[in-house]
Amino acid sequence: MSAGPGAGESPPGELVAGIAAYRRHPSHRTLEDPPTLWAEGETRLLDYGGPPGRPVLFVPSLVNRAYVLDLAEGRSMLRYLADRHRVLLLDWGWPGAVERGFTLSDYIAGRLERAIAAVGAPVTLAGYCMGGLLSVAAAQRRPDLVHGLALLATPWDFHAGDAAGASKLAGLLPWLEPLMAPTGRLPIDAIQTLFAMLDPGGIAAKYAGFARVDPDSARARQFVAIEDWLNDGVPLAGAVARECLGGWYGQNSPMGGRWRVAGGVVDPAALRVPAFVAVPARDRIVPPESARPLAALIPGAVLHAPAAGHVGMVAGGSAERALWLPLLGWLDTL
Repeated sequence: MSAGPGAGESPPGELVAGIAAYRRHPSHRTLEDPPTLWAEGETRLLDYGGPPGRPVLFVPSLVNRAYVLDLAEGRSMLRYLADRHRVLLLDWGWPGAVERGFTLSDYIAGRLERAIAAVGAPVTLAGYCMGGLLSVAAAQRRPDLVHGLALLATPWDFHAGDAAGASKLAGLLPWLEPLMAPTGRLPIDAIQTLFAMLDPGGIAAKYAGFARVDPDSARARQFVAIEDWLNDGVPLAGAVARECLGGWYGQNSPMGGRWRVAGGVVDPAALRVPAFVAVPARDRIVPPESARPLAALIPGAVLHAPAAGHVGMVAGGSAERALWLPLLGWLDTL
């Protein structure tokens, strides 16, 4: 007699059924990109418009497509905020022949700072996940160009909660080197595997749950939109992968005061701009204890802790209540 699924686990048949239901679902993203304000290499600065005033420039992660913040009709945080503020999005694009040789300093002190300067006025930087770390560094380096800082599900203490797990990820770096050697980039499949290691049970559970969802429902369309985005990955420049895995995860260099960009230590305590730090309580990619230190380190930062997950906070069914409205209220005070 074989053992059944353990507590909290779903039968294998539901997992298979959920994957099949996702693959045959007819939904697909239909939103078109707004005009490009500035471009360099594979990177574009997209202009969502909005009334005159302080522009808000969103900075996403380097390892996921930027459009999670503009996911679908009625599920776009950027179009929602553009009703009251001028909104821009930095789309990093695919790391091409130039970008595959980039370090984090090249991205931050080079491309990100030039994108900010192209706006023509001081901006509020809004960094999501990894993009928040890049935004912290840029805000510290260029106080003349940055008027405010919003950090959304941004890790800082990479050893909080699971130092052994972080060290385990860093320890995979020597095994990843042969994968990076041919192209100078960490392949998408390797990145997806690393993310799966952060939440090993979550993938099976979500697909098993989808098997029970009405395919014609708004919930099903939302699930498909988010999964399509998650599966539409971007490779990572090799030097950046080494900095992130070896430095951030291995040495916990941001929290330890050892992360340097263009030679200077990145220190959130040195920031002197209004700051909003959103730490979703149900985040399984960036644990709350990893993100919360930023609110304590940045002088005067506002801490917002919605009952949401990493992606749900920005694009889920309750995202308007969880993040969009609170962030809008904070932006209105600047």
